[in-house]
Amino acid sequence: MNETRFQRKKDLPSTHLLGTGTPMCAGCGGLEALHQIYDILGERTVFVNAAGCMTLLATYPFTPFRGSWLYTSMASAAAGAQGVRDGLDILLAKGEIGSEEDLQVVVLAGDGSSYGMGLSATSSAIERGLDFIYICYDNEGYGNTGQQFSDATPHGARTATSTGPRGFPGFKKDLFAIWAAHKPTYIATVLGSEPLDLARKVEKAKSLTGPRFILALAPCPTGWDYDPKDTVEIGKLAVKTGVWPLKEFLEGKVVHTHIPRVRVPVEEYLKTQGRFAHLFRPERNEAMIAEIQGMVDAYWASVS
Repeated sequence: MNETRFQRKKDLPSTHLLGTGTPMCAGCGGLEALHQIYDILGERTVFVNAAGCMTLLATYPFTPFRGSWLYTSMASAAAGAQGVRDGLDILLAKGEIGSEEDLQVVVLAGDGSSYGMGLSATSSAIERGLDFIYICYDNEGYGNTGQQFSDATPHGARTATSTGPRGFPGFKKDLFAIWAAHKPTYIATVLGSEPLDLARKVEKAKSLTGPRFILALAPCPTGWDYDPKDTVEIGKLAVKTGVWPLKEFLEGKVVHTHIPRVRVPVEEYLKTQGRFAHLFRPERNEAMIAEIQGMVDAYWASVS
């Protein structure tokens, strides 16, 4: 879309719903990561956005990005990305645009779309070898509709639809492994609280072609129930406890970019969030705390 039809409103910060001034949630971990990712990807991008929290960033005719923006339904972002990439390739082949006008096609989706509703379209796009970068901001629930559980919700977390004394009875889906099974070009887990690791991985993804996936943990003050000022610290604890492994997949191999040799007990991470408060009050649920710790321990035992 050209600059006159869809442009960034320059007199508002990009943390606002541009055109209306409605604020995004303070302390959003997804927005923290996205700011850093966009700093590296730059203006020559077209974001294909699946319905979700980040949809609030753009309301016609404004977007915080200086490139282009396409909104799709929650299940259709990867299919939309295919159409955009095909359109750009046709224009390039016909000579109607030059290489300097080509755009990086970037899907921007939450965990509800990425782990669930949109996974079929995404799987097909990867199998076709689509040249795109897929960014998932993972706040571990359907954040924009009240934090109902999603396929990314961790075991034991309380959500709007998991209100019992033990929280969510299911387990977080391993989306990294699902993508890796498709043998894409590149996969990486990132976190806004670890900016150097994030920058290196996004730079690497940008330099490659084919299907590439950036999976960003997105601490969510409203959904996880904590003070927005604690977003960075909670992110750091996710890494220190081993709850969120920082790793990448390239040329068929998984490499951990940070291994916490002396891990902090998982309960130090859980205690920072109201969604796990029922594990500690009115009585400690020793069995479930130990179960969650055991899952983290088993993961790191398998990679060491």
